[in-house]
Amino acid sequence: MNFMTPPWDLALFEFANGVFRNSLLDWLMPLFSSAMFLWVLVLTGLALGARRYGRAQWVGLLILVLAVGLADGGTNLVKSATGRVRPLNALAQTYFIEDGQWQQRPADFVQTKTDGSSYPSAHAANAMAAAVVIWLLWPGTRRYVWAMPLLVGWSRLYLGKHYPTDVLMGWLFGLGAALAVWTVVKLLRGGDRQGLPGG
Repeated sequence: MNFMTPPWDLALFEFANGVFRNSLLDWLMPLFSSAMFLWVLVLTGLALGARRYGRAQWVGLLILVLAVGLADGGTNLVKSATGRVRPLNALAQTYFIEDGQWQQRPADFVQTKTDGSSYPSAHAANAMAAAVVIWLLWPGTRRYVWAMPLLVGWSRLYLGKHYPTDVLMGWLFGLGAALAVWTVVKLLRGGDRQGLPGG
């Protein structure tokens, strides 16, 4: 599939990737893109809530794993169908990290790859799926939970891995996956939340 990048998409990417850079963000953004970052946040939250919700916590963890798994698997299917080349392999002067070192494509860089896995962002989808499930199950987190997909999405641009449209579609994919799993769980439980955290 030939994937054209609209001008606004390219402009937002160039701003996020190249304009607002500093040494602190160079250190933080790889962390925000790490799968470990997502799971440390989630598991810390589960551990803190375990005393309050008891066994229901495990039901919440299962819902979370199913939603993130659906988001991840679904985005990988779409990636294969679209084949959009990542910015770091397509655009001159893109900043990216490789083997722990920050690099920048030269001004005369020319794209050679014809196939890639940029669209949609699985990281963004997974973070949004996790955030939605956490928001639904643990109301006390609602003030803070949206920071997770925002930070993960920004990090994907900063690292040169994705365009803004990749991240936006990933967020939509994650939202859909979380709501699909949530709906199925509610139907299986007869429409109530009894036995679920926050229920």
